[in-house]
Amino acid sequence: MAADRAERALVERWRDMLATHARTQCELDRVLSGHGLCASDFEVLDVLAEGVAPDGGCAYRVQEVSERVHLSQSALSRLIGRLEKDGLVERAMCPEDRRGVRVVLTAKGRAVHGEVLPVHRAVLARMLSG
Repeated sequence: MAADRAERALVERWRDMLATHARTQCELDRVLSGHGLCASDFEVLDVLAEGVAPDGGCAYRVQEVSERVHLSQSALSRLIGRLEKDGLVERAMCPEDRRGVRVVLTAKGRAVHGEVLPVHRAVLARMLSG
């Protein structure tokens, strides 16, 4: 009986987390759409804006970005393609591994990120406080 209650509480906590995530994601999508972005677009820009890639360079390998934004490789590739088309990021072959692709923010991408960052953080503060 105590195990059943503990299991129910665990499942309820899980469902609460999922609901919070869904509400926050929807609100981010709604607010960021006014800037021509969705939440996933901004997450990629935010990761790239953080600066130094794990190998010390300024550009991230697409696989490194994928691990941080929790998108499949193909979904991320399409998203990066859209961001590249909009002039927010650039892709280039990895000089040390011709099979790899690196992605970096453009000046326009940095400007958009800087403009949208306070909006994004305000939504997080509002949706996740308490």
